[in-house]
Amino acid sequence: MNPNEIIFFFLFIILIIGILFVDLLYVGKGIHVVTLKETGIWITIWVSIALLFYLGIYFFGEKLHGIKSYSDLILVRNKYAPQVKFISSELAENIRIYRHNMSTEFITGYIMEYTLSMDNIFVIMLILSTFSVSHDCYKTVLFWGILGAILLRFIFIFLGSALIQKFGWILFIFAGFLIYSGIKVFIDRNKTEKINVNDHWIVKNISKFFNVYPEFVGDKFFYKQNLKNYITPLFVVLIFVELTDLFFAFDSIPAVFSITRDPYIVFFSNIFAVVGLRSLFFLLSNIFYLFHYLKTGVSVLLTFIGVKLLIHNYLETVGFKSIYSLYFILIVLICSVLASVLFPENKKNELITK
Repeated sequence: MNPNEIIFFFLFIILIIGILFVDLLYVGKGIHVVTLKETGIWITIWVSIALLFYLGIYFFGEKLHGIKSYSDLILVRNKYAPQVKFISSELAENIRIYRHNMSTEFITGYIMEYTLSMDNIFVIMLILSTFSVSHDCYKTVLFWGILGAILLRFIFIFLGSALIQKFGWILFIFAGFLIYSGIKVFIDRNKTEKINVNDHWIVKNISKFFNVYPEFVGDKFFYKQNLKNYITPLFVVLIFVELTDLFFAFDSIPAVFSITRDPYIVFFSNIFAVVGLRSLFFLLSNIFYLFHYLKTGVSVLLTFIGVKLLIHNYLETVGFKSIYSLYFILIVLICSVLASVLFPENKKNELITK
């Protein structure tokens, strides 16, 4: 990391966590059912911040890596974006080309991650429903779940980047895994997932090491009674949510690495999508059944980016641009939504009941 990257990274983390804490502690504080109005406001806020971030990269992206000279630019280009071709002898023009590529990779990764998160929402809905979590505790669980996801994705992304830089063949492993995941999602698209809480290995192992209180205690994760410390069922739910994000990170992070090898762009796009996932959850929780073709769309995207990663060397030689991936992702997403609306399922998949 150069000094610019360190400063940029920590300012980004402070911004994201700061806004999350403002939401938790001051905006609609206390446990409550998140309203549609509150959901709409926060979706607008997070998408707007992501778009402002995109504009910041578009106009000042070279400052992230401390690019000041032509040699700096070539070094960073070769490391993170070897497919970018410079067509001018002017440093300013070449920097503009590189910034344009960075910003395109960011917005493509952001939309990609947001799309893949749809499946994540489905599983989180299932977990909360299975454990009969009160709706007014959803916000607390998802808040702490997001903080855990930020930490886990930081480790995954920068470790993955370091491995890719040292062992380029790992990209082919990522590609194979993504293609496999895409095929599996398509095959399992109509299956109804179930969680048997009592027989689940997580619950069994937690009970061996911790005292689990038999009932929920508001939005508390820990509880003390008669000088004895307990973890509450809500904490068990939080562990499930974290592990769910960990599982989906195996798909989403390699997917974004197929778009860019810059770990900072991967991280920023991932985190913006993850924090926006919480607000999106409250919007989609009761209408998710309307978009039943999204799983098919996700399977197509996973397979596409797996194949793209598999032949990335060839694509670099023919001048394949990041913007083409963005077009394809948008087309698949729009077609999935339109197909879901035009050809609705006969019965609703009711996941959340009061």
